[in-house]
Parts: sequence; C-alpha cells; structure tokens
Amino acid sequence: MSRRSSAQKRNVPPDSVYNSRLVSMMVRRVMESGKKSLAYRIVYDAFKTIQERTGGDPLETFEKAVRNATPLVEVKARRVGGATYQVPMEVRSERGTALALRWLIQYARARGGRTMSSKLANELMDAANETGSAIRKREETHRMAEANKAFAHYRY
Repeated sequence: MSRRSSAQKRNVPPDSVYNSRLVSMMVRRVMESGKKSLAYRIVYDAFKTIQERTGGDPLETFEKAVRNATPLVEVKARRVGGATYQVPMEVRSERGTALALRWLIQYARARGGRTMSSKLANELMDAANETGSAIRKREETHRMAEANKAFAHYRY
C-alpha cells in the first residue's frame, strides 16, 4: 500500500436489468476468473428463484438482506507498547456494504445445495429474514466489539 496517496475510488456502473449499483457490486464479487457473464447468470437466476418463492420483488429482498448483514462496528488490531489490543471501530457505510456482500457470498458458497444460484438465493432469503450465517457473522462481530469496548480509547 502506498504511503503517499490513497487509491482512487472507482465508480461502479449499475447493472442493465435492475439498474442497481448494489447488484453490480454483488456480481463483481460472485465472479471468478473474470467470467462476468456467468456471474450475472448466477445472480439473476438467484433473483428469479427468490421471486418464485416469495412472490415479491427480488431487488427489495436483496437490499433488505444486505442491510441486515451490514455490520455497524468491527474490531481492528492495534499495537500499543508490545501488546495487541482489539479496538472497536465504527464501520464506514461503503466498507459495511462490502463486508455484507463478502459474507453473503462466502456463506452461500459454503452451503450445501445443487447450484450456486440456489445457494445464493437461500442465503439472501435467510439474511432478509434475519437468520443465516451472514447474520450470525454480523452478530459475532458486534459481540467482539462490545466485549472489547474497554479498549475504545486506543482508537486512532
């Protein structure tokens, strides 16, 4: 990482079907080995499955799932005088969204199931209903921050 200047934020263009930046970000994280068309197919198939099961708008379910999985605080390691402390820090909105998407995909991949699109659909529906592994990860992150609240004065 450069000490002189920070990397510029790239603007993520919205996807063509739902015209949503969040969907586009999701596709970019699902993608492996540069196969974006396959990633789009996986995400859109998952959305189709969500629409069939819930009967509602899949974009609303997706946004609700991301909102529910987004952490508000996290812990960062900070060295002070030879000791390492887990210091609770507030999460910026962009990082929170990135973490939520990362966790949703990570736990969708770890699920048992037939196809990635069905696993992703199940994980998104679980997260929208405040259950699932991504929500458990967020709760665990919040608990860690709460447990280390005593070290909050080491914030930088």
